[in-house]
Amino acid sequence: MSERGPVQTHSLSPAEGGVVGATGHGKIDGLDKITGAALFSGDLALPRMVHARVLRSPHAHARILSIDAAAARACPGVLAVVTGADLPTRYGPIAVVQDETALALDKVRYQGEPVVCIAALTEAEAIAALRRVRIVYEPLPAILCADDALDPSLPAIHEWARKPSNILRRVDQSFGDVDAAFASADLVLSADYGYPGSTHVPLEPHVAVAAPTGDGRLTVWSSTQNPHPLHHALARVLGMPAHQLRVIKPHVGAGYGGKCDPFVTDILAAWLARHLQRPVRFALTREEVFYAHRGRHPTEMKLTMGMRADGTLVGADLRAVAEGGAYASYGVVTAYYLGVFGTLPYALENYRFQASRLYTNHPPCGPKRGHGALQPRFAFEVHLDRMATQLGLDPAAVRRQNLVQPHTETINGLRITSVGLAACLDQVLAASGYSEKRGRLGPHRGIGLACSAYMCGALHPPTASDLPQSGVVLTADRSGRVAIFSGTADVGQGSNQMLVTLVAERLGLPRSLLSVVEADTDLTPVDLGSYSSRVTFMAGNAALQAADRLRALVFGVAAAQLRCEPRDLLAADGLIVHRDAPERRLSWVEAVALAEARHGTLSVSGSYTPPKIGSRFRRQSVGPSPAYSFTAAVTELQVDPETGEVRVERIWCAHDLGRVLNPEIARGQIEGCVYMGLGEALFEEQRYRGPAVMAPSILEYRIPTAIDTPPIEVIFVESHDPEGPFGAKEVGEGPQLAVVPAIANAMYDATGLWWERPPFTPERVARGLRRARSGP
Repeated sequence: MSERGPVQTHSLSPAEGGVVGATGHGKIDGLDKITGAALFSGDLALPRMVHARVLRSPHAHARILSIDAAAARACPGVLAVVTGADLPTRYGPIAVVQDETALALDKVRYQGEPVVCIAALTEAEAIAALRRVRIVYEPLPAILCADDALDPSLPAIHEWARKPSNILRRVDQSFGDVDAAFASADLVLSADYGYPGSTHVPLEPHVAVAAPTGDGRLTVWSSTQNPHPLHHALARVLGMPAHQLRVIKPHVGAGYGGKCDPFVTDILAAWLARHLQRPVRFALTREEVFYAHRGRHPTEMKLTMGMRADGTLVGADLRAVAEGGAYASYGVVTAYYLGVFGTLPYALENYRFQASRLYTNHPPCGPKRGHGALQPRFAFEVHLDRMATQLGLDPAAVRRQNLVQPHTETINGLRITSVGLAACLDQVLAASGYSEKRGRLGPHRGIGLACSAYMCGALHPPTASDLPQSGVVLTADRSGRVAIFSGTADVGQGSNQMLVTLVAERLGLPRSLLSVVEADTDLTPVDLGSYSSRVTFMAGNAALQAADRLRALVFGVAAAQLRCEPRDLLAADGLIVHRDAPERRLSWVEAVALAEARHGTLSVSGSYTPPKIGSRFRRQSVGPSPAYSFTAAVTELQVDPETGEVRVERIWCAHDLGRVLNPEIARGQIEGCVYMGLGEALFEEQRYRGPAVMAPSILEYRIPTAIDTPPIEVIFVESHDPEGPFGAKEVGEGPQLAVVPAIANAMYDATGLWWERPPFTPERVARGLRRARSGP
């Protein structure tokens, strides 16, 4: 029972419609995408549309002394020149830190930061004019690493803060008595781990198109993951009443967290369209996406854990320092995520962590799939294998005996509902033959195991509010068609299909009677967006609440027509049938017509507000979630001792997703997580030479190809969460967390060496093997 009363969920409603869990239901938008009919932001071409481009800073850290754009203004086709002074309002994706401006204001803070924007009739004319802009800079000392950021003698990147510092946020939390726990342990082990920065590489770069509508209003089409928060940010920065602004998210070619923030494309396209009173398009090049970035935080960690001889974990101490780049983005959240999930997926009664998120003069980091939880999970899972090995224990058995249990609370106040991790372990170990293979695969071959947990949506919104976090409206017309209006953002993960599945299941309808209107701030209720794996749980529950209300209206009149009670009726295949007398039936179309005659136009709404939990500890607004998913992964691989090449031969991934809503989409999400984990383990790293991004293109930034990707065996585990929609939990991020440490643990089995920082590139592995052969 929460302070708001019982959580209104529908997970235990009977799944009688034959849609939930059924195979053969592809994505509702799948045909449009594979035939090329789907329209993305970059496909939009409006009459009189002009194009925007930006001039970027060559310096990592410098004051802007002057900008001379006179020659640029005189260039052919130029319609507007914009500088930071035109858009001075600071913004950011979370309320506690608003530190960005659309263009650099007084100072640049990373190499590649936008300084001047030009709108012209063509992109070529805008680019030519930008070459005529003259900017005088005064270079400042650059903060390029954690040591620099922690040095108080070096200048603060942001002077306007109340207490200027290059530490954006430091979090210290302690639970239980860690020192006493270590004193009672049979083994206390400390080790240092590192995790590199990486970026999202979505198929579609960031794009925005904005157009005035002639009545003082403005419409913005954006490749965003969070249309309603973007709507709020644009209204603030532009100084517009929110009701005069419309944000539409067309189809989006993936985001993985990289399109959660408000971006320069959105803000400048909107400002210019309003200023010029004509449509404006602003699309980033692939190189510019590497500067926009918002990818994984490079993180250094020191982990100390205590274990008894029987494998019981008694305590852990984590110290983490994350380099975050020039702006905050979601960095305050990152500082917490680096530590708060350390008590999962194992029961840990003594735990403390200190995590710092730093400002540096590199492109800003932000949320990437598995945001903030992936780096410490790598350290914990490798560390656990190391301790089990030192004590002569089976790493799988150690994990099993320490698992967090269902319907408990962690030492740091995370409320746990369903847990299917024991079944995940059982199934992945059996499928892979882990116990029979570990240590027995022969020279240079190995097998590794890791587990993880992840959230099903952040309990608290980016801006504090008691308002619902997801809303859904359903309308039914006399043709029987049901339209689903939702503010969610389908960026390829299949959230539209999720909504269709839940509503079709509850109303017993074929997919042909359902349509989705999504992510249009003029038409759809507020939803906070696609981040933190929140959409299935939160928007799904909102959709089910709306579906139950529509069902009650229609079943009420159907029951009267069939001379029975509503509880006597079932819905499936577009029919409403008496459960004990199937010959007594109505079609859905007939029932809707009767309901409309009785009640008028049929329109209902549903919403979801998370339960009020996780408030026992100070500053516990980050980490609590309505539910958590769990994963166990095993990898088998081979290491070439001469070249250092790591060839992953097979990956098994068992994921507790609560309940399978759509097997094809769930499988695709898990395979996508495994694929991205493979990339971060073996290839991916956003590297710098001083302030400069070293590989700002897909030719140089290595991601796995089909040739690199091994067979992936996906195993579904259904724990039927008591609060999830029909029992479902997240499946879009959690499976990635276990993949990288599973590969690292397999590399120990293959080489006898512990690998403490990915990516495990051939150069690094060969160097490590050579050092091992030559002695300590």
